[in-house]
Amino acid sequence: MRNLSNPRRSRQSFKAQQSGFTLIELVVVIVIIGILVKIAVPAYTASVQKSYRTDAKTALLDLATREEKYYSVNNQYTATLSNLYPGTTATTLNVQSSGVSYYTISAPTVTAATTTTVASFSASAVPNAGMSQASDPCGTFTITSTGATSVSGSLSNCW
Repeated sequence: MRNLSNPRRSRQSFKAQQSGFTLIELVVVIVIIGILVKIAVPAYTASVQKSYRTDAKTALLDLATREEKYYSVNNQYTATLSNLYPGTTATTLNVQSSGVSYYTISAPTVTAATTTTVASFSASAVPNAGMSQASDPCGTFTITSTGATSVSGSLSNCW
């Protein structure tokens, strides 16, 4: 027969029946999750910004290709987007990713040919204010008729 009145024996059996986590174990898990989140969120944000940059660069390269095609037919560049994108009446193009506009491309700046200079154009993709790209370290993307590319931000290897 068991001795139920033995306090030592009842304490041991009670501890054997306990299950769960201690407060220290929970705090350690929360600290580990916090560290992982602190590392993962900036990495994710940088990855998303990089993908939106690709959309802006692709749109600028498309515009430059259309300018060159227009030049080959008309022997001049155009500053009118409807000449490059038939059916478009807008003066700016919105670079969209998943239906959200992160960059805006204005009509190209065109310099007509003179006796001393050749015709040229320059186009830029500007991050939209209030969007995640506004804080992108690459800033504004620019392409010229010579194929030269540049950015206005502090990060140099954006193209």
